[in-house]
Amino acid sequence: MNVNIEKLPEYTLIKVLDSKLDTTIAPELKSELVVIAGNGEKNLVLDLSNCQYCDSSGLSAILVANRLSKNAEGIFVLTGLTEMVEQLVKLSQLDTVLNIATTPEDVQSFFQNS
Repeated sequence: MNVNIEKLPEYTLIKVLDSKLDTTIAPELKSELVVIAGNGEKNLVLDLSNCQYCDSSGLSAILVANRLSKNAEGIFVLTGLTEMVEQLVKLSQLDTVLNIATTPEDVQSFFQNS
């Protein structure tokens, strides 16, 4: 799977490199997230700036990341939403549940008080 994982001081950045977050990618992404959380990482940032398409299985993977962070009393931030993916997130009303950052600076702001 095309995912870049980078451990930063305040959080772990998971960047999906594929253009689609769908049934071919989502199960592997979920597995990666479980491994990362199992390693004690509680603050996760999922960067979807390369994703032009996301389906329900992709949304499920996003929710897994959110739940893993919350269960570990950490912070989950979704960033890099393209127009299509952002529309899906809003349509499914996940924008009311998730922390969404539009820029890298916005991502940092979520962790300044943690």
